[in-house]
Amino acid sequence: MTLKEARYELVEVPEPLGPVSQTVDRRFVLDYAFAQDDFGDWYFRDSPFGGPVGHPLVLANELLFLFYDKYDGNTAQGLHTHEHLRFVSPVRVGETVTVEGAYTEKYERRGQGYVTLEAVARGEDGRVLVEHRGREIMRTVAGDVVGQGRSAGSARPRTVIGTTDETVDPVTVAAHGLPERAALPRRTTRFTQDQMSVFSWAGRGFANVHTSPDKAAAAELPRTIVQAQQQTGHIVANLVDVFGASWLTTGELDLRFVSPAFVGDELHTTGAVVGESDGRLEVEVWIDKADGTRTALGWASAVISDDPVRPTALL
Repeated sequence: MTLKEARYELVEVPEPLGPVSQTVDRRFVLDYAFAQDDFGDWYFRDSPFGGPVGHPLVLANELLFLFYDKYDGNTAQGLHTHEHLRFVSPVRVGETVTVEGAYTEKYERRGQGYVTLEAVARGEDGRVLVEHRGREIMRTVAGDVVGQGRSAGSARPRTVIGTTDETVDPVTVAAHGLPERAALPRRTTRFTQDQMSVFSWAGRGFANVHTSPDKAAAAELPRTIVQAQQQTGHIVANLVDVFGASWLTTGELDLRFVSPAFVGDELHTTGAVVGESDGRLEVEVWIDKADGTRTALGWASAVISDDPVRPTALL
C-alpha cells in the first residue's frame, strides 16, 4: 500500500484509520518506562489488577500516530495542541491490543490547518482500554508556531487558574473533603535525547523534530522539542500517585499545550484541587519549566477511592 504524504490537504473527513495491533510485552513496557523514567512496581511485578499492567499511557503513540497507518510518518510536521484522554481499563502485560479510529474534523484558522483524530484502544476481549481525542496543526513549520503562548484554535470551555493556596496542606492522595486550591504533589524530570528518541519512535525509523536535531533545525527550532504526548505522560504519572488504581479505570484528562519544552529542560508538574462532584475529585494540572514558563495546562478527574493504593518505584 502506498502511503500518503502527511499534508492537511490530503486529509479526508471522515477518514477511518486502523485497526492496528500491538503486543504490550515486557520490552514494550520497559521502553515506555525508560522514556518516562517511570519504573513503578505495578508495571513489572504485581498490581491491584492481578499481575503486571502497562502504564496508563503506554499506548500513547499507538493512539496519536494511528494516522501512520495511511500516511508517511517521516513527512509529518504537525504540532500537537490539544489532548483529551479517558482511561477505562488497564492493559495486561503480554496482551495484544487493537487500536482504531478516524480523522473526524479539519478546519483552518489563522493560516494553519487543524485536524482532529479520535481513536480507541481495546484489549483482546474487546474491552475499552483508553479513548483518545487529539487536535494538531498539520503540516506546519513548528518554529512559526511554538512560543506564541496559547495555541491558536484551541478554544477553552473554562479557564485554568493555575495557582495553589499555600495556606492549606498540600494533597498526598485523593480524598473526600480536600480544600479548594490545595496543591497536588510535584513531580520533576528532564527528558534526555535518548528518552525522547525512544518515545518518539526513532528506533522504528522515524526522524522528526523530537528525534533529529537536523529536523528540528529545518523547522526553525533551537533544539529538539519534547513531544506533547511525552509531557502528557509526565502529568499522568503524577495523577497515578494522586488517585492510585482508580486513575487506570476512571481517569479523565483534558490538556492544552501552550509553549514548547525542549530537550534537557527541567519540567515540573503539579496542580490544584478544584472540587468534588459525584464522587470524583476534579483538579487542575500543569507543567512549568524551571524559568516559570508554562508548557501545558488543563483539567483532570477520577473517582475517589477509599483505599488509594499507589505503585512503588523500583528505581
